[in-house]
Amino acid sequence: MDALIISARQSADEPVEIVERKGLGHPDTICDALAEALSRALCREYRNRFGAVLHHNVDKALLCGGRAAPAFGGGAVLAPIHIYFAGRAVTEAAGEIIPVREIAVDCATRWLGANMHALDAQRHVRIHERIQPGSIDLQALYSRGKAGDVPLANDSSIGVGHAPLSALERLVLAVERRMNDRDRASQNPAWGEDIKVMGIRRGTALDLTVACAMIGRHLQHMDDYLAETAAVAASLRSLAADHGFAECNIAVNRADDPARGSVYLTVTGTSAEAGDDGQVGRGNRVNGLITPCRPMSLEAAAGKNPVSHVGKLYNVVARQIAEALAATDPEIVRVECLLASKIGAPVTEPAIVQIRLATADGARPPGFNARAADIAADCIARAPRLVDQFIAGAIRLF
Repeated sequence: MDALIISARQSADEPVEIVERKGLGHPDTICDALAEALSRALCREYRNRFGAVLHHNVDKALLCGGRAAPAFGGGAVLAPIHIYFAGRAVTEAAGEIIPVREIAVDCATRWLGANMHALDAQRHVRIHERIQPGSIDLQALYSRGKAGDVPLANDSSIGVGHAPLSALERLVLAVERRMNDRDRASQNPAWGEDIKVMGIRRGTALDLTVACAMIGRHLQHMDDYLAETAAVAASLRSLAADHGFAECNIAVNRADDPARGSVYLTVTGTSAEAGDDGQVGRGNRVNGLITPCRPMSLEAAAGKNPVSHVGKLYNVVARQIAEALAATDPEIVRVECLLASKIGAPVTEPAIVQIRLATADGARPPGFNARAADIAADCIARAPRLVDQFIAGAIRLF
């Protein structure tokens, strides 16, 4: 592969590591989820009507928080959350009108209903669709290739990935998943889905800060609230130990001041009801994490079309390359992959592929260059075949 460059990282072990995850009900994650849900719904609609995925990029969504009056034993939403969908999509083809607004409202309402157990999508949310047809030049670029050809990259963009995940990265993912994968109706129903996890490691010392929006109607008084935050900390202490952090300082809802009656109490389980707004691309990267100590792309992958938008494809493919290479040799402790695209060129022909690795002994494993070239070429060649997985929701993007 002519575009491939392989280099060594200077250090395999960093003295400081910071890892963050914005959970399922965080306003930014809600925007990512709704944008991707809309893209998937449009893909299905286009295929059903025309037999192919038509041009669209609906990666612009904005959540404007509402107003609420939370209280122990209840509370009320005073003004609804407003969600705006923007972006570009084919709205008419072959004489048919595609009901983009109806699709946007339907898929957003369904996602919110399925994922937010205390939020009533009908009463607490207003959805606005502002999607317009794409520009003539980008639509022409999208459709330039013939059926069966490799799609052409619709942008000059960057994708990055790394593997394996560090112990802290795995822990931060596991924290939010443990809290949000429970049966929310019966297991700790007071825990809202708006969970934010921040891990800061200094050498072997770890500080873990967790914000969890508590739901007032499941708590009768302050003692109930404090019992729930203590339950969060106890659950996560054992999880941290399972990930190799026997000594871990855990703070839950650190900004609380119970003596003054100031605690993280909500009506709906998300700060979107009053405390925060959200936007696509401001939260987790495609590996589900925010990792400033690793290479990161600022691309908002969610909502981009899965056929030709390299801002989506290359971030996933870079992660796949890094994961596949990291699994080839136990001496490899870190692999980072960077892909840059060439607008108008086939998505299988990137401008550059850089692979950086670090090993336990500092030496490059025998035959690594050849393996790297083969694995990178294979993953990149498979990029056009990821479409079905994107549409099925089988590839994590946030």
